[in-house]
Amino acid sequence: MKRVIVTGGAGFIGANLCHSLVSSGEYQVLNIDKLTETSCAASVQPLEASENYAFQQADICDGAEMMKVFQAFQPDGVFHLAAESHVDRSIDGAAPFIQTNMVGTFVLLEAARLYWSALADERKAAFRFVHVSTDEVFGDLPKDGSLFHKDTAYNPSSPYSASKAGSDHLVRAWFRTHGLPTLITNCSNNYGPYQFPEKLVPLMILNALHGKPLPVYGKGDQVRDWLHVSDHVSALMAAFERGQAGETYLVGGNAERENLDVVKTICAILDEKHPSGAPHADLITHVADRPGHDLRYAIDASETEAALGWAPVWSFEYGMRATVDWYLDHESWWRPIREKTYAGERLGLGK
Repeated sequence: MKRVIVTGGAGFIGANLCHSLVSSGEYQVLNIDKLTETSCAASVQPLEASENYAFQQADICDGAEMMKVFQAFQPDGVFHLAAESHVDRSIDGAAPFIQTNMVGTFVLLEAARLYWSALADERKAAFRFVHVSTDEVFGDLPKDGSLFHKDTAYNPSSPYSASKAGSDHLVRAWFRTHGLPTLITNCSNNYGPYQFPEKLVPLMILNALHGKPLPVYGKGDQVRDWLHVSDHVSALMAAFERGQAGETYLVGGNAERENLDVVKTICAILDEKHPSGAPHADLITHVADRPGHDLRYAIDASETEAALGWAPVWSFEYGMRATVDWYLDHESWWRPIREKTYAGERLGLGK
């Protein structure tokens, strides 16, 4: 089995990736996660009995600890997902985003480089460092059918996207300067199981279940390309297995929707599966728009599909119904998170 480190494996995408890697039977997985307030150990708790899975609580900004991890585990590659990722939080306070997303990426790159440079030639050639990024680094697009490509100029709008853009530049520099076999993936908006409840899709599902307002920024006309996390995970595994060092792969779901339409879709599904006596859409509440809110993201994933033999298989309609079902069936996962004091303050649930 290939030995891989997954950073941020107790987060949303990281947890789904760990589940897929472990269940494939082809990987020995070491999950490194600091377990911040937006991580959730319960997301990977079912993997603890697996012989090809291990967890270590550690901070990627700790260089000495990261060196110890590499030397002890002797990985064949890294999936780097550890990041602060919520735009609203970055607007409230950018420092943790700069520290984790940029400094943490630098520390991890250096630990990987020092470890990789000492490998035997065959293992050195096969090693891969997969850096998982976002389409938000490109800024936004007008509603004119244009798409992001891997050579689209960076133009980040928020402290979050700026910190991810900075981390992308570091990764490319370590490839060009040091030859470390890195590759970058930039994905569109993910949704699916284990997503932290302050993100749009789970927030709308859970607020609607509790009869609470469904806050929509501005007119809700911002467009996002929606990607089920299972499709994203399969793209990451394809990039690791078949990707070319130094390349960038854009991963999208071919499912552009306005935010308001996403919320209305969730409401319609809940009207069917969890009727409350009145349409859930009555709970939609328009609030002041987010500062610097990007209008539209849209990815051209055709080059990735051709290069990696990958394509998204989850339709938006099927994926959203499956996601609503997952949250309805996993109250034991999300309720403890919703009941934490900080979540109560942020989500308007009270203490």
